[in-house]
Amino acid sequence: MTEKSYSRRNLLRTAGIGAAAGVGSLLAKPALASGAKQWKMVTSWPKNAPGVGMTAQRLADRITAMSGGKLTVKLYAGGELVPPLEVFGAVGDGVAELGHTASFFWQGKARASVFFTTVPFGLTANEHMAWIYQGGGQALWDELYAPFGIKPFMAGNTGIQMGGWFKRELKSLADLKGVKIRSAGLGGQLFERLGATSVLLAPGDIYAGLQSGLIDAAEFLGPWSDRAFGFYKAAPYYYWPSFNKPNGSAECLVSKSAFEALDKDLQAVVANACIAENAFALSESDWENGRALEALVHEDKVQVREFPEDLLEKAKKLTPELLDQFAEGDAMAGKILAEYRKALANCASWSKVGVEAFLKARDVPA
Repeated sequence: MTEKSYSRRNLLRTAGIGAAAGVGSLLAKPALASGAKQWKMVTSWPKNAPGVGMTAQRLADRITAMSGGKLTVKLYAGGELVPPLEVFGAVGDGVAELGHTASFFWQGKARASVFFTTVPFGLTANEHMAWIYQGGGQALWDELYAPFGIKPFMAGNTGIQMGGWFKRELKSLADLKGVKIRSAGLGGQLFERLGATSVLLAPGDIYAGLQSGLIDAAEFLGPWSDRAFGFYKAAPYYYWPSFNKPNGSAECLVSKSAFEALDKDLQAVVANACIAENAFALSESDWENGRALEALVHEDKVQVREFPEDLLEKAKKLTPELLDQFAEGDAMAGKILAEYRKALANCASWSKVGVEAFLKARDVPA
């Protein structure tokens, strides 16, 4: 699917207008300040894709507006300046000062990077933010990326994901055997252990992969983004829960040298623009996913199904060993996994008597 054909989708146009309306007045671009710095942002997303693509553009606009035009940011969508899956190297090498992407794309460069997007049966979006902001996660993330000359920030979150789109119905774990699924990070490795074949494709290539038969299934984000990409037209079965991606944290990569060359006020602008967009994007995803799921079911006649029980049980059983083996032989991965598990244990006890208990009570029939 080309960017041109994608941009013609009526849903994409209307989604961009509606979701941005609430912050449009805050992000009006100021006049270019005298002596202003001009930065480039490269991304892994098609331009203005609902969810992540819109988040990246708003982040660029926030930095420009909040700096009063002293630091202007020009966004380049995936493939415009560098390929979607080469954003990390582009920022580290100084091709661009900023990148907007997801950390689990970089496990070949920094193995432990996957822990900063999502982990199967791991932290939810709010729990992940608690770990990063309050539990020492940011310091670990900084340490991991420092050798590459990169300073990371959370900068957007698509929340809990859906389990994925499948061309054929899954009635048991056995039906997953041999299925070629587009999946990334530790979730992709878990699907491999469940009998599937994991294929990594850039977001803009997923729909074409489903259409051509390159893949039989795909997991990406939630109903809002997935519907806009049109995955339901090629794979009619939509599965939940997302055991493989309970969180959807995006990252802003900042060239460490460029960041340290900024005055303190502009450093604060970059950091606080990321915090603001992180909060806004999560609320946007929760709102839009609810609307899109209704449309998928009632307008598009998508078959929304729960994963077979034996598949979920096997996935949960396999996850601890998967994580242990993943971190084996990499000191930094082992260190971060240990801290991640501490964060999960700390958050899980409160989530169980807090959010989980409340949702169960809310669903009690009147």
